[in-house]
Amino acid sequence: MLRPLYTADEMRAAEQGHDVEAMMERAGSAVAETVLRRYPDARRIAAVCGKGANGGDGRIALRVLAEAGRETGEELDGADVVIDALFGTGFHGAPRDDAAGRIEQINGAGVPIVAVDLPSGVDASTGEVVGAVVDADVTVTMHGPKVGLAVGPGRFHAGEVEVAEIGLEPAQTEHQLVTEEILRLVPRKQPHDTKYSAGAVLVVGGAPGLTGAVCLAAEAAFRADAGYVAVATPPASFPVIEARLLQRVDELAERATALAIGPGLGRGEEERALVRRLLAERTMPAVVDADALFELEPADWPAPRVLTPHSGELGRLLGEESRWVDAHRLEAVRRAADRYRCVVLLKGADTLVAAPGEGVLVSNSGTPALATAGTGDVLTGVVAAFLAKGVDARLAAAAAAFVHGRAAELVPHERGVVASDVIAVLPDAFG
Repeated sequence: MLRPLYTADEMRAAEQGHDVEAMMERAGSAVAETVLRRYPDARRIAAVCGKGANGGDGRIALRVLAEAGRETGEELDGADVVIDALFGTGFHGAPRDDAAGRIEQINGAGVPIVAVDLPSGVDASTGEVVGAVVDADVTVTMHGPKVGLAVGPGRFHAGEVEVAEIGLEPAQTEHQLVTEEILRLVPRKQPHDTKYSAGAVLVVGGAPGLTGAVCLAAEAAFRADAGYVAVATPPASFPVIEARLLQRVDELAERATALAIGPGLGRGEEERALVRRLLAERTMPAVVDADALFELEPADWPAPRVLTPHSGELGRLLGEESRWVDAHRLEAVRRAADRYRCVVLLKGADTLVAAPGEGVLVSNSGTPALATAGTGDVLTGVVAAFLAKGVDARLAAAAAAFVHGRAAELVPHERGVVASDVIAVLPDAFG
């Protein structure tokens, strides 16, 4: 269900008591094997090696490659493949000028780059990148993936990631990667279920001119196997949405087991007051998205709440710029979870789910096709459906992020994907 994501400290703890030379031999051999397998026609392989264990891994890789008949060295000119073994998991901050120059040379070589453990310049524990960074085509990481390979911006410099075994036992880690097995937590409809016991969702939103968002969220909740979905929307939206009056939201909520509030709701004072009241009074779990996040303040809510911001919305919740959030995604989502005392799902290619006092869950399923209007509303509907089925809020958010991304992967066309395409394949994404 969840796979370990290691920080630098967790890797050091896992390595304690083991033969360092034996681990380095395995690591270097794994890098060499990857080069030979992926680039069989490469005749000359160069490595840029640092002074620490990472550099030692790189030099062992060169030795093994030489034994396999390849020409090796640390001179980049004329190389067919470059091995980046400059920095390891202990690196953080910005590279010094001389190291930054070496990184620029690696990137400028114009040939495939294989990084040892993680691209030089990426913080293994956070994914943060402060200065120069290697843009790897392949990263061979030891024992298990690092946080910095799963969380942006580091993950966007790693290329394809391969995990090499170096003789260590799996260990518990604070942060974890979401796998397909998490979907087993989502209850399927049973013979004794009614439409209400299978999960009843109330979606609140759909102001005039913004009806598409609430329709997408409602349909997504149905496609995510909710038994009953109602929409509370203003009377002026009736020509587009066949639904109940927004004024009857409390009556509708009596039947619901989860609430989705925000898609196309509007940001006026009346709408903001409604958000505050529903979150303060309603004892069913709720997912809070889009307009409902506008000027949202922390409160002592009576039931689980899941906030689902993108980086711009999270920046406003924290009083930061969106670019700061993009550069410090792990820190940002944890700060928000602590501030609002609830689950926070930070949307993106690496979707992060944080809860107070818990490690972050990372979902890397999905494609660039999700960067289109309406897909966030789809995710809101899926989260609501899982909450309505009684799944724990943190795990419901993680499972929803995974199946949402998996659905995008199943859309048969790569270009021109719209949110309704993702909804259409949601049932298939459950496997």
